[in-house]
Order: sequence, then structure tokens, then C-alpha cells
Amino acid sequence: MSIVTIHELTKQFGSHRAVDRFSLSIEPGEIFGLLGPNGAGKSTLVKVLTTLLSPTSGQALVAGYDIRRQTVAVQRTIGYVPQSLSVDGTLTGYENMLIISKLYGVPRQQRLERIRLALHYVGLDSVAHRLVNTYSGGMIRRLEIAQATLHHPAILFLDEPTVGLDPVARKSMWELILQLRHDHNTTVFLTTHFMDEADELCDRLAILYHGQQVAIGTPAQLKAGLPMPNATLDDVFIHYTQDYLVTNEESSYHDTSATRRAARRLS
Repeated sequence: MSIVTIHELTKQFGSHRAVDRFSLSIEPGEIFGLLGPNGAGKSTLVKVLTTLLSPTSGQALVAGYDIRRQTVAVQRTIGYVPQSLSVDGTLTGYENMLIISKLYGVPRQQRLERIRLALHYVGLDSVAHRLVNTYSGGMIRRLEIAQATLHHPAILFLDEPTVGLDPVARKSMWELILQLRHDHNTTVFLTTHFMDEADELCDRLAILYHGQQVAIGTPAQLKAGLPMPNATLDDVFIHYTQDYLVTNEESSYHDTSATRRAARRLS
């Protein structure tokens, strides 16, 4: 049984259709990647699936729960790490985790041990009582993942999880994502702009363009589908979004600004 089932999902803002009749099924334990240029609708789709936005039309089930009618059940079944900062820099790592444990209803007698184990799992137990504003970008991302997995979610949504991280921190984040899947069979739905990241992590990928799914398959299938020898995922991305620079000039400043803000807060 699929852990995520999406059928003809659409999200419209006025006359702009950010997500256009998107359909998809994701299997338990799968790492699924969503690629696409800025403004393609990736973050909007993630926000709809995590119940932060209501769909205009269509249907989606997440862990068996309807995103329209069973929003609380969906929220308690998922973990979500957004691009925007989701930790409080004026608190310690432990204090951030304590707040999350209360929000997710972790029983009082279990909180201390659950937090200790989560921080140990992401390698932050030694800095648990330091203020988060002293953490590096990679440490902040690890804390955000610890928060998002504290309640043992069935599926973890990661929106650009390595934006702004240096190569060492990115590699460490990849290892953590793969470890989560190995240890807990966690299903991961991630968005990324990094083709090497998608190739390394993802069992399957979809490319979103102008809100529509224009390609889907394993990284190997997508590369093999191009009429060129030794194609890379960069080649695949360019093939399906090659008119992006021409058709999206008017939104380039906004999108570039948003991406750089996200990178700056983790750098």
C-alpha cells in the first residue's frame, strides 16, 4: 500500500496555477525527490501535502489520511523541515526539542529520554545545552531533523535540506537521511536543486515544471531516456526545463532573493 497517494492535485493562487493536476504514488521506505526550477511549484506542493495550504482541487492521502478532512492526523504522522528557519536561536537545542515534544504530545515521562536519543542520533548530544545561535548551518539542519523525527513520523518532508551547507555538511546530511531510512524505514520526500544530491539519495525522481509533472522515474531511467550517451541528471534537468530562463525572467529576482535568504541563514 502506498504511503502517499496524490491524484490530480491542483493549487491555484488567483489566476496562477502553482500546482497543476499532479498525480503520484510513493511506497513506504522510498526516498522520493522532486526537482524543478525556482517557481515550478515544489514548495507549494510540499505545503499542500503537509496541510499548510489547502488544495484547490484533487485528492491526496498521506499515511492513509486525507489532507483535506484529516489534517490533524496527517500532521501527527509526518515530519517537516521547511526552507525557512524552524528553530529558535535564543534557546538551546534541548529547549527547542522540549517545546516540540510538548506540541507532539510526547508523554511527560518519555520526553527526556526521547529527546536524548534524538539528539544523540543526529550527533548533537554534546551541544544540547548550547544556544542554537552558536550552531553552524549543518548543526541547525540536524537539529531541525531531530525535531521533525522526534515523534517517529512515517514520512519526512524535506524542502531543500542542504541549501547553504558546505560540502562536508551536505555529505553528512546525505548520510543522515540514508541512515533514517535504513534504521526506521522512514519514507523521505525531498525537494532539491542539486543533481548530485538527487542522484545519490533518491530511489525515484519527478521533475516539476510550471506546476506540472514533466518526467518521473529512477535516476537511471531518466538518464537513459535522453537521446545522448552518458547523460547526467543535469542533462535531464536541462532537457525538461530548457526554456526556463526565457519564460521566467520576471520572477527571477524574487526567486533568487528567496534562495539566497535560505542559504544565508544556514551559512
